[in-house]
Amino acid sequence: MYEHSTTLRVRYAETDQMDIVYYGNYAQYFEVGRAEAIRNLGISYKDMELMGVKMPVVEMHAQFLRPAHYDDLITIKTQLRELPLKHQIEFHHEVYNERKKLLTVGRVVLFFIHIETKKRVPMPPAFISKLAAFFTP
Repeated sequence: MYEHSTTLRVRYAETDQMDIVYYGNYAQYFEVGRAEAIRNLGISYKDMELMGVKMPVVEMHAQFLRPAHYDDLITIKTQLRELPLKHQIEFHHEVYNERKKLLTVGRVVLFFIHIETKKRVPMPPAFISKLAAFFTP
């Protein structure tokens, strides 16, 4: 399993009139977690595009357990629980507050698609090689 955590501070514009993070912002928080997890492996989304691959989101689920508030420092834990072997990758996310209370859990599925043909393709070999060490028995 591969796991990475990143933190960010909730901005005022991300909250609603109830002083809690608007639910739609969690898609962006999950994206920050994914991008930083991939970057931690030494590959960026931009690198993926240079390899001829884009990664559209095809499915997203979230369960909101507790609210986050303006100025909270939140931690986004991102996990890959299985090594992707085909054209899709599944990220699991957990969002925690500073008191280490679990706020939100999510799952996001993305496809690898060829930039020009828009057809599904396997994960780029450079990405597989970076992840393989985390999934060896």
